[in-house]
Amino acid sequence: MPDMPPPNPSFGPPPPPPSPPQIIIQQQQSALGRYGKFLLILLGLAVMSLIGMSASYQSYFSSPGGPQEKYHSLSEVADEKIALIDVSGTLLEADGFIKQQLDQVREDDQVVALVLRIDSPGGTVTASDYLYHHVQELARDRKLPVVVSMGSMCASGGYYIAMTVGNQEKTIFAEPTSWTGSIGVVIPHYDLSGLLASYQVKDDSIASHKNKLMGSPTRELSDEERLEERQLFQDLVDRSFARFKEIVRNGRPKFQADDAALDKVATGQIFTAGQALELGLVDEIAFVERAIERAAELAGKSPKKLRCVKYVKPASPLDSLLSVKAPATPGLSAEVTALLELSVPRAYYLCTLLPAMFEGTNLHGH
Repeated sequence: MPDMPPPNPSFGPPPPPPSPPQIIIQQQQSALGRYGKFLLILLGLAVMSLIGMSASYQSYFSSPGGPQEKYHSLSEVADEKIALIDVSGTLLEADGFIKQQLDQVREDDQVVALVLRIDSPGGTVTASDYLYHHVQELARDRKLPVVVSMGSMCASGGYYIAMTVGNQEKTIFAEPTSWTGSIGVVIPHYDLSGLLASYQVKDDSIASHKNKLMGSPTRELSDEERLEERQLFQDLVDRSFARFKEIVRNGRPKFQADDAALDKVATGQIFTAGQALELGLVDEIAFVERAIERAAELAGKSPKKLRCVKYVKPASPLDSLLSVKAPATPGLSAEVTALLELSVPRAYYLCTLLPAMFEGTNLHGH
């Protein structure tokens, strides 16, 4: 059989074209999984909730550098507050931490009442009157009732500040061991001229007038000059004392129509809580919790719906570093300050057995 020629490729249907390559793109799964959208919605709701809670409780946070607000008592979650103002130590700084607390309250619309927690023997006439004025001004401007809770001592200038309660009844509470009173004025003065004479030291100061040196502890005076100087100081004391008595009269209902009763307590004497209650200097013997309850009553609020807060002085970074005090370096600064203080004629609403020379040391109240 003869050989057959091979098939001619030019004849017959063409072969089918090759299939195009298929590209498969796999969709990546969300980082949050199949429930990503649902979780994002929940996250948005949570953020909105946190913003609302922050706005509701923003009063728990204080501005940096100012007094720091701390919870004291009553409801921990209430918005409206009773401010417990710390008035402690010797009152030598008019514009110190006590004033800073008052300024904090003035900016806080949620405060509805003040409780002054006073534990002070008093201080200078100027500092006592300055704080009295600013407590009264704050209470008047914000229409805040004021209640006083006495600590271990609320005497002289401390009692002066307590009179910011006005003639409202049942507003001054003393603890059973409180001492109070000491209504009076003192200008400390010391005569060191005899001591200097023993060391052949003489005061040779030059002044525009002899009264410019009044109160100097080193100037030697004749009996006549000494009497004249004492009369000048006595006039200053009497004027300051008259103001003190007027402040007490306005702050204690019992004394407003009974001058004899006021004169009986305005002798500079210190009284126990029991004596003070009998004499009308305080309204009740009770602890600070009772004063807080009374402040709520005067504000027309339920204690269950109020939060009582106090203020603390923030520690600076330097204070933290120096929390462990090193021994004092011997020097003349403290001694010179004390000596200068002895020569300053200054009036005090103060109950103390120590001379005024210690103003420059650690008697400052904070």
